Amino acid sequence: MKRWLPIAVLVLTAGWVASTLRPPQNAGDFDLVAFGRLPVLVNGRLKPLDTVARTSLLVLQGRQRVSDPTNPVPLVATPDEWLADVLFNPAKADAYPTFRLSATDSPELLTLMGLTDAETKITYDSAVMRTLAVADFVPGTRTRFSFNQLQPKLPELERQAQLAEPIDTQVRTGFQKAVIQLRDRVILYQRLKHSVQLPDSPAFLSEIVRFQQSVPAGVTAVRARQKGEAHDEAAFKAMLAAAQRYDDMGKFGYLLTVPPDAGEKDLTAWKTAGNTLLETFETGTVNPNVMAYAALGAAWRNHEAGQFNEIVRLFREQLGKRFETQLLKSDVEVRFNAAEPFYKGIILYALAFLCAITSWLIWPEVLAKSAFYLVGLAWLLATAGIITRMWLEGRPPVTNLYSSALFVGWGSVALCLILEKIYKNGIGSAAAGMVGFITLIIAHMLSLSGDTLEMMRAVLDTNLWLATHVVVVTTGYASTFLAGFLALIYVLRGLLTKSLDKDTADALTRMVYGIVCFATLCSLVGTVLGGIWADQSWGRFWGWDPKENGAVMIVLWNAIVLHARWGGLVKQRGLMCLAIAGNIITSWSWFGTNMLGVGLHSYGFMDAAFWWLIIFVASQLALIALAQLPLEKWRSFKTA
Repeated sequence: MKRWLPIAVLVLTAGWVASTLRPPQNAGDFDLVAFGRLPVLVNGRLKPLDTVARTSLLVLQGRQRVSDPTNPVPLVATPDEWLADVLFNPAKADAYPTFRLSATDSPELLTLMGLTDAETKITYDSAVMRTLAVADFVPGTRTRFSFNQLQPKLPELERQAQLAEPIDTQVRTGFQKAVIQLRDRVILYQRLKHSVQLPDSPAFLSEIVRFQQSVPAGVTAVRARQKGEAHDEAAFKAMLAAAQRYDDMGKFGYLLTVPPDAGEKDLTAWKTAGNTLLETFETGTVNPNVMAYAALGAAWRNHEAGQFNEIVRLFREQLGKRFETQLLKSDVEVRFNAAEPFYKGIILYALAFLCAITSWLIWPEVLAKSAFYLVGLAWLLATAGIITRMWLEGRPPVTNLYSSALFVGWGSVALCLILEKIYKNGIGSAAAGMVGFITLIIAHMLSLSGDTLEMMRAVLDTNLWLATHVVVVTTGYASTFLAGFLALIYVLRGLLTKSLDKDTADALTRMVYGIVCFATLCSLVGTVLGGIWADQSWGRFWGWDPKENGAVMIVLWNAIVLHARWGGLVKQRGLMCLAIAGNIITSWSWFGTNMLGVGLHSYGFMDAAFWWLIIFVASQLALIALAQLPLEKWRSFKTA
């Protein structure tokens, strides 16, 4: 049993992972999987509609599931179905609870939007569910609301947002931040609704067919009017009204759904449906791509699955003649979205951590090996996910904060696997589980801001420095964090358990020392490479930018740790305390400098992240303080 149990754990978890890699399946008659693969241009990046649906839901409500807490069955089967309703049947989509709005975030905003206690309180039919709600085991209040519920108060929301916008982000009140955030979510939702049709048009396909038929007479009337000649006044007014409607649609539309004309070399020159409809005044014919989306909308609203599926097939076949490479990436991205490798990695890392720490108490050989296998599987899953992202984006692994969280976790876990292979004591697996889990949770929280494969800023648009400076300095982050988390294991095991014997303590010391040496090298080289990149980008090697200060602080701190150890100023516990303090320095360089709102590396203040950073720093200071307790207070004091 001891021999085969770890293998059984590996086989079962690998089988579970493999089962999730199957192609996504349609839940009904409509081929929404093929619909989700259709490419559109958003914010400079060609992406499938499936990605648009998922990222939009994350921004609007912080999750990809559209549901009501009183109903266990989701209101839509997939994000693609929700997007289809938003694009083609907005009256139905307006009733879905897709806007996150919580009293925890801002009770004043609930009042502003006219949401009373009766509307926010959840009433369950079951007595059991009501009891669970009282005990907070299930939600007792609603945190997601529909567009219909918010619509009456949208003018007041816009007025409050305009009052809050001139105020600096750092000094805005919680109410003002919540107002701007909700206003931006409403705008995103309304722009989605204007992407392929006008929300107020009951039959958009029929409307644009009539528009195409009326264009010759309307254009003639406009030209005659310009010349001061007699003209058809009704036709003239109809053209003005159509031009105004489609101009608004073009300006407000979010998705660029119409590909460039044949022969156009710029693949980013896609257009909105509204702007393309305006071109009908010159061509006399509605663009077939606009017509295709309008026909999709008609088939969707009329529940004609066969017609919907055939239009999707023909539309994709037509796009495939010109955008074969882009469609291949679109298909892979949809498969990647459905597989969700990083979400599954969170589960695997958590299981590995539990197995590893339990192995210190019982079944050390069996559980330690099981933890090692789980970590290895999670790391391979993360590796596949990062490689896929690199191929989709055409970039090195780290391009933004989200990808840096992925890479920090990936690099730390890789080092942990090496340590576990050498020492075989479960410490490497425990550290890997903890670091991998935390970094993937951080990545998930960062994904709530939108597309994580965003286009690069112009100053960062160079694969050379992204592959050298960014990768090396991020490896320095990962190594410094790993040393700190190994030190946390030392302190917690020494204080809370009797498992920190002399051999384990010595092994942890060697681990921390070796990782700090590696972190010092990576941080130093990465910082120097960053200076060279800065010199090429904005003409100076070093300017004491907050991010640059954070980078040099990591180098200096790691150097302090090494010199203190070499000079005999600290021993085991002192080394561990200094390594834990390295977590504070690194977290400040990674996130804190970004929150200052100044400097070339500041990308926006994140209120939620700020408080999490404060909590993390406080926890590290508390553990350093606990480590100062006399050895007599340590349960493993004889070996510490």
